Amino acid sequence: MIAYNTSIKIDWSILEEWLVWQLDKQIPAMLATGFFDDFKMYRLLEQDDTDGPGFTIQFFTTDTERYRLYNEGFASLFRQETANKWGDKCITFHTVMELVETE
Repeated sequence: MIAYNTSIKIDWSILEEWLVWQLDKQIPAMLATGFFDDFKMYRLLEQDDTDGPGFTIQFFTTDTERYRLYNEGFASLFRQETANKWGDKCITFHTVMELVETE
């Protein structure tokens, strides 16, 4: 299992509009690429929210090849769309993780 993780810091002034956009547009569009099977969205706790809250969104896929295809064909488009829409009021960084089987 591969998780594509986006960590986000949101300016308070766009929080409600950003949440609606994520849940109604951005996340469904990423799932519609066919490279991800599910997602989870979390609000970060126990951090300094003075400048705005933090979130993480994890998209899950079955293998690195599906992630690679997404990354080559779509990642830059989604990142650019976010930058164009929110500018410096939405700061993101991305990581890719692989589930470690313990048994």
